[in-house]
Amino acid sequence: MNSLKTILLKKIGFIALVCATLGLAPFHPEPHIWGKIKWIMGGAIGMKPMDWFDTLLHGAPFLLLVLALIFKALTLFDNKNLNPW
Repeated sequence: MNSLKTILLKKIGFIALVCATLGLAPFHPEPHIWGKIKWIMGGAIGMKPMDWFDTLLHGAPFLLLVLALIFKALTLFDNKNLNPW
């Protein structure tokens, strides 16, 4: 887990770039992942296994970014002395 944490913290900018490009592509008429999320929130009626796999592929960069941001926040809190005394 420590090596994953190190990789994510070193590559956080690249992960953000991947989210902005591959995670949202195609952009027109709406970002693809947004359409998939709306479809799932609407009950996922008619979703096939390929649609679920597509959701996973477009959503993976965002999951990695959230994980990297959590690791970043934890390292910031670990480095600060939160005890006022």
